Amino acid sequence: MNATSPSSESLRQPRFQRESLAFTGTLVSLGTLAAPALAAEAPSAPATDEKPKELDQLVVEAENTTLYKPERLASPKFQKPVEDIPQTLSVIPKEVIREQNATSLRDVLRNTPGISIQAGEGGTPPGDNLSIRGFSAQSDLFVDGVRDFGGYTRDPFNLEQVEVAKGPASTNSGRGSTGGSVNLVSKKPFAEKAYDLMLGVGTDNYFRGTADLNQPIDGLNGAAVRLNLMYHNADTPGRDQVTEERWGVAPSITFGLGTPTRFTASYFYLSSDGIPDYGIPWVASPNVAIPWATDRPAPVDYDNFYGLVSRDYLKNETHLFSAELEHDFSDQLRLRNLTRYGVTSTDLSVTAPRFVDVLPGTPGNQYGTVIRRSDWKSRDQEDTVFANQTDLNFDFETGWARHQAVAGFEVALERSKNYSRTDLGTGTPNTDLFYPNPFDPYFPIIVRDGTFTSAQSTTYAVYLTDSVELGDCWQIDAGLRYDHLESEFTSATVPTLTKTSTGLSYRGALTWKPTQNGNVYFGYGTSFDPSSSSPSSGVRNNAAGITSYTTDPEESETLELGTKWTFFDDRLMATAAFFRTDKTNARTTDPVTGNTVLTGDQRVQGLELGVSGEVTDWWRLTGGYVFLDSEVRSSGNLAEIGNELSNTPEQSFSLWNVFTFAEKFQAGIGTYYVDSRYSNNTNTRSAPSYWLFDAMFGWQATENVSVQLNVNNLFDKDYIDRVGGGHAIPGSGRTAMLSTRFSF
Repeated sequence: MNATSPSSESLRQPRFQRESLAFTGTLVSLGTLAAPALAAEAPSAPATDEKPKELDQLVVEAENTTLYKPERLASPKFQKPVEDIPQTLSVIPKEVIREQNATSLRDVLRNTPGISIQAGEGGTPPGDNLSIRGFSAQSDLFVDGVRDFGGYTRDPFNLEQVEVAKGPASTNSGRGSTGGSVNLVSKKPFAEKAYDLMLGVGTDNYFRGTADLNQPIDGLNGAAVRLNLMYHNADTPGRDQVTEERWGVAPSITFGLGTPTRFTASYFYLSSDGIPDYGIPWVASPNVAIPWATDRPAPVDYDNFYGLVSRDYLKNETHLFSAELEHDFSDQLRLRNLTRYGVTSTDLSVTAPRFVDVLPGTPGNQYGTVIRRSDWKSRDQEDTVFANQTDLNFDFETGWARHQAVAGFEVALERSKNYSRTDLGTGTPNTDLFYPNPFDPYFPIIVRDGTFTSAQSTTYAVYLTDSVELGDCWQIDAGLRYDHLESEFTSATVPTLTKTSTGLSYRGALTWKPTQNGNVYFGYGTSFDPSSSSPSSGVRNNAAGITSYTTDPEESETLELGTKWTFFDDRLMATAAFFRTDKTNARTTDPVTGNTVLTGDQRVQGLELGVSGEVTDWWRLTGGYVFLDSEVRSSGNLAEIGNELSNTPEQSFSLWNVFTFAEKFQAGIGTYYVDSRYSNNTNTRSAPSYWLFDAMFGWQATENVSVQLNVNNLFDKDYIDRVGGGHAIPGSGRTAMLSTRFSF
């Protein structure tokens, strides 16, 4: 048996217990149907004056779960099944992560179109910098509902599932979340003994090993421990010199399994060390040598690496300590409290490839094919978070209306400190655009210069949501959240800045259910995004940066008209939604003063389609299609008005299929499409569209041993995966990975 567990408390029973419940429910139903016939055949009982004794009604509920269609989200803020939540939601379960052999969060999120990854820029670590539906979601990543703002590449070895909520989510998650948010659900102990080991090897020096061990504690009923381990080492296919080694450990212990009171303590550690990738440069304008390639990704071999092996590196360490207490006062009243302390450290030294001015004596800059490596980026940073969240779920009735309400409060303290450094090495060597040499002799001397920037944010929030069922056909959802954010920024070159921001977020939705397996909903929601929402982002040391920090929050609103339907006995869910998001006071630069002002206006509207689940016993699939129509409607920069938002492809598509045949064999095929997208709002630089195909073949050799072959980028397509202002990062080339899994 695999070391896995469902993601919600209602489903944390072992699988055979859930199947037993479903079987028992079937027997009860058959018995009810058969009772009249049996009564007709049985002899009549003697008449008596006694009234028949009324027995309590036995109701057995069993949720129909499938590998690709998780019934519920892990967050206590969402109590309804996924198909009854009036919002676009994507859930990538552990089965998809395993079948695709996903080794990073970026790999996992490829299953959700409408999400783009931004290249690291200005010293920002090249980690999981997301855009959702065209809006930055850099600080909208959560682990078990707690914001995780550190800049690093996340590994899915300890994930039960990944939940993506599209549309404004400030009512549920607080500041930011204009386009949506991503919640990573950690694995927890469960009541069965289960062990899972995996070893994998592949091309480009790929090696990966994981262990997932779950063990009940003998002599202590309701207690279990779980240990997840991971080691990963690989080069990046199709990218010279880019490599990463990481390892992680995640122990956890739970007391009270199967009882009204449960307590879980856990620790998560992830360490990585490698050479980061700042990709290839955009051809700067004007270019006297290759003018036909101006403002395009450089026309070079995508293997080219423009950094210096002697200087470029990236080291990350993340520690997360968590304590979670759950108590069920009754079936209608439940309490959950989660406390988290987290630390992420980043040590980054990276070369940003930029063109040399080959005619320095002439007016303006003139570029050729020489790349300078003096544009060096550094991060010596530590991010910490301390958070406490309390959620109270209570179900009640008022007349013929049934309520599922959530009330809660949150306190969070986030801090970030980045030490400035300088490279005292002299004579940084230039290199050739077409034939770069990453091994050019250079001796870096990287030291702190005695200055630093420090930022901290303290958040206090209260919230209340209610989902009201009005009979069998109508549902009303409403929610309010109030956030109070106090921020402070300190720098050697900028006076201490303070800012207090408050925001009242709200959302509402009306759902009509014409049948039990389908609904139509219309929803409205708001979000707010303070300039100080991410302490790790820092502040630019100029007028625009200072005024950006002290301006009021940006605000946005979203309208969404959607529908959700389930098919094949609730094994498959299909969704569709039309949406429009308006940010009516976006930050922009005043063309006269250079200060940041809230006069921008941005709109993203479009269509999203999704499907997930099982079509037959031998075919399951998950994927979607997104169309985004984005526009800068107002800006201080006149060159932006009427243009598309940066990093917002008009169309994107993903579909992952797995077919089971001959009982022991599986084959999977993945198809992905990303449209062209611009790297800036002036729309002067564009990365081309691309199609990718992945393949998987699996063999269940014995009851406990399985073998799986994954081939990613099957046709070895050259493409731009991430765009930035000064450079673009090519995607991985073709890679093959063979893994063997032992499950007991």
